[in-house]
Amino acid sequence: MPRAVNHVASRRRRKKILKRVKGYFGRRKNVWTVAKNAYEKALLYAYRDRRQKKRDFRRLWITRINAAVRQHGMSYSQFMGKLKKAGIELNRKVLADLAMNHPEAFEAIVQKVKDVK
Repeated sequence: MPRAVNHVASRRRRKKILKRVKGYFGRRKNVWTVAKNAYEKALLYAYRDRRQKKRDFRRLWITRINAAVRQHGMSYSQFMGKLKKAGIELNRKVLADLAMNHPEAFEAIVQKVKDVK
């Protein structure tokens, strides 16, 4: 009995991956083994970087808040400590947005925080 290898399914599997690596550079786009390895590595990077993105944005927000608060004569850590004491529950994303796009509103928050002992 002849060996059944199901070329239709295996070709379809390869074509699916080669289609997904279409824009890659060099042999990563058209040589099966190189493309398969590149694709698997890309999936790992995508998984890792979905978590990394959250860290990167938090760092960006902290940097923006720090820069804006220093213009008003405070440090980031002092500001965040007094913000918590004042009972203002705004997260870093909102504070960074206010600092960038609505400096008057951010200044009002800083003044309110400065009054807290």
